[in-house]
Amino acid sequence: MNQHYGKLFEVQLAGESHGSGVGCIVQGCPAGMPLAESDIQAELDKRRPGQKLTTTRNEKDQVQIKSGVFQGKTTGAPILLWIDNEDVQSASYEKLKETPRPGHADMTASAKYGGYNDYRGSGPFSARLTAALVAAGAIARKLLAMQGVEILGHVQQLHGIRTDVTDAQIRDYAYQSAVRCADPKIEKKFQDELQSALKAGDSLGAVIECRVNGLPVGVGEPRAQSVESVIAANVLAIPAAKGVEFGSGFASAALLGSQNNDAYEEKNGKVVTRTNHSGGVLGGITNGMPLVFRVAFKPTSSIAKTQITLNTKSHKQTELNVAGRHDPCVALRAVPIVEAAAALALADLMLQAQKIPKVLK
Repeated sequence: MNQHYGKLFEVQLAGESHGSGVGCIVQGCPAGMPLAESDIQAELDKRRPGQKLTTTRNEKDQVQIKSGVFQGKTTGAPILLWIDNEDVQSASYEKLKETPRPGHADMTASAKYGGYNDYRGSGPFSARLTAALVAAGAIARKLLAMQGVEILGHVQQLHGIRTDVTDAQIRDYAYQSAVRCADPKIEKKFQDELQSALKAGDSLGAVIECRVNGLPVGVGEPRAQSVESVIAANVLAIPAAKGVEFGSGFASAALLGSQNNDAYEEKNGKVVTRTNHSGGVLGGITNGMPLVFRVAFKPTSSIAKTQITLNTKSHKQTELNVAGRHDPCVALRAVPIVEAAAALALADLMLQAQKIPKVLK
């Protein structure tokens, strides 16, 4: 089961939702970077369950650095991170061996791994492993910040309600909001929409926008190692992510070439574009403008409403009521996950482009 990210900045995830914990090994981080557990914990706390309008599963998500850091700085050796699972309730998943949940990986995982897969809470397919992803992303994020790169994420759209905000609003409000809304005027609408879905026993989808400032020109390669393709691969590996677009994205299909092309000009001695329909990437390579992309998340598959599934033992359709503890909208906790996925991709591409030294001083 391959859960590997990156070429030079490499990450391997491990663990299961209801196992002893989740963790990762990070390889390729330059030596000499100051790193403490508190640096990683700050990011983990942003996605921690048990907060308002999220699953009631209450995990502390306390990270432990097991290797790769000595006297407060990275050594260049692999960094092993581990997070214990402390609030596990597995009994409600026993019946799922024969009744796969609609929208989940229960059926496909069982078919691929011959029924040996850990089905409790989706096992390694669970969003629980995104805690390890965020932990690894915190290292990449700090490495990028040392190069002047800033990553900003927020929930841009919840169900049919959409926001239009500035970078300053994202910095000031996104993580102050329980629904990760950077527009205080729209926040209550988000909350009301979520409460309505919860009352109906249902769930909501959403769109997360991510903006990256400070990237130099020249990061990324053509084709398979383009900025878009590497970020897309990372974010689409997040459970429930179903679509990604850069810049104007799908809206560009309704534009003329004369509208979609970004005209060049010079400002403060730098070549810039008047607009940013490209989202900061041309030919798979950063052009110095802000990198902008959006990720669509489907509604949470586990809902309180009765659903129809197939009993794989009796081969008959049956009603299914999903027990357990689940988020009404996965995107509320996915903002730091998207940011982490982007950080991992960009740290790897920055190292490939030799924009980050192998030893930091």
